[in-house]
Amino acid sequence: MAKKGKRYSNARQLIAEAGGGPFALDEAAELVKQSSKAKFNESVDIDVRLGVDPRHADQMVRGTVALPHGTGKEVRVLVMANEAKQAEAKEAGADFVGLDEFVQKIQGEGWTDFDIMIATPDVMGQIGRLGRILGPRGLMPNPKSGTVTMEVAETVRQVKAGKIDFRVDKQGNLHTSIGRISFSAEQISENAEAFLKEILRLRPSSAKGTYVRSVTLSSTMGPAVPVDRTAVAGAAR
Repeated sequence: MAKKGKRYSNARQLIAEAGGGPFALDEAAELVKQSSKAKFNESVDIDVRLGVDPRHADQMVRGTVALPHGTGKEVRVLVMANEAKQAEAKEAGADFVGLDEFVQKIQGEGWTDFDIMIATPDVMGQIGRLGRILGPRGLMPNPKSGTVTMEVAETVRQVKAGKIDFRVDKQGNLHTSIGRISFSAEQISENAEAFLKEILRLRPSSAKGTYVRSVTLSSTMGPAVPVDRTAVAGAAR
């Protein structure tokens, strides 16, 4: 394991001097900002460990949430639709719009230079063949995440404004970016709260015991700041 640098060690010391945690959400957000020493606008990430077993379909936690302050990132959107819907996708701000040419580009060249694909239901038959390429990268559109829809324009606008898609991994963990270090601590805290509320709302009825087992906030180059999960309404149940 690579040795951490002096900046990282100083950041960990700052967290230790604050009591080591776990911290209330607003305190954790402030510590993430204070412990960020990189010379670029780092992402702020949230990691949540859930008490679920994703091997069982009824314990898969997946969804979307509109962050009140966005992510601070430019999201590249590809819309796959027939001509009737392409004009409204372009008008709404989609970066790439089309169908056959992008199916060929993805299938033939392995092109995935986009962050989110939105598709209308009527073209999913053509897109299905791309699952081998898009699936492992988390780019395959899905009705459950709202990316298979006839409401193309509204979905593009929501995604551009900060709507994110998330899915628990095989170990029961969720990891996503909820902002930038240039955000205020209040903005980071409010984005994190919106994300956690949606996670709680999606709790599978088959999940037993403690649902939210741990929560941490961190910047790209900074240490994890533990969040008091009991402060998250309903998390300890």
